[in-house]
Amino acid sequence: MTRSADAIDRVWNLGDAMCPLAPGEFAKIRELAYRTFGLDLRSGKEELVSARLGRLVREGGFRGFDDYYRYVLGDHTGEALAALIDALATNHTSFLREPDHFDFLRKQVLPALAGRERIDIWSAACSTGEEVWTLACLLNDALPSRAIRITATDISKKALRLAERAVYPPERCLGIPPAWLSRYFTQDAAEAYTVCPRVRAQASFRRLNLVEGFSWPHLFPVIFCRNVMIYFDRQTQERLVGRLADCLEPGGFLFVGHAESLIRASHSLEYVKPAIYRRPAAREAKWTRS
Repeated sequence: MTRSADAIDRVWNLGDAMCPLAPGEFAKIRELAYRTFGLDLRSGKEELVSARLGRLVREGGFRGFDDYYRYVLGDHTGEALAALIDALATNHTSFLREPDHFDFLRKQVLPALAGRERIDIWSAACSTGEEVWTLACLLNDALPSRAIRITATDISKKALRLAERAVYPPERCLGIPPAWLSRYFTQDAAEAYTVCPRVRAQASFRRLNLVEGFSWPHLFPVIFCRNVMIYFDRQTQERLVGRLADCLEPGGFLFVGHAESLIRASHSLEYVKPAIYRRPAAREAKWTRS
């Protein structure tokens, strides 16, 4: 493979510190991340990208970022791109994150679903699973006699493996109500908490890139898609919100992150309250804002 003199000049040894991204290298990775999974890497993120991809460059024995970038483009299995996505994706989450969402779901949404035999919810960016299991615990508490199905998706294979495994160290579980811990988790000798098999069976996991086309065989009354659109530009946000709206039942609710106001975005949903939107139902009054 032919390399530029600039790339050769910046060759590093495995024992050396990672040299920073050149402007041209950052531009290539930025374009690839935006085109493949919607991540908008603005200027100023060079150091972060260098740190997160440096391990992949080092462990793969590449001569630098340019070699690594060409490898990702040439890997037709998609595994190299998946590893890049795992490295760049932010999977920060917690149990009961943004708790007012779960209060609204319990008090305002679930009573209207109580007559159904089965409750379907989509966690569209489930990360390492804390949102999924928070929803599962809440649904089992509120509707104990109903069949519960949570569809959980994420772009990160690594995050999905952790979510499906459903094992969390005690420090990650400090905010979980004691009643939930005793009812829906087991604790091992190392004090880690594991979601019990009955609850784990209520969730299914699959990898999904939200910036690509997607469809489901049924509509959802509730979709959680939180703290992922903050990494997208407005155009990508609007496309995604339109697709999510198409997956909602009439009258169904979309929960987004509190940092993800859709006020400036063009969409068909009704505003309910901060970070909560609703697909209009046919022939009914507008939802009262609060």
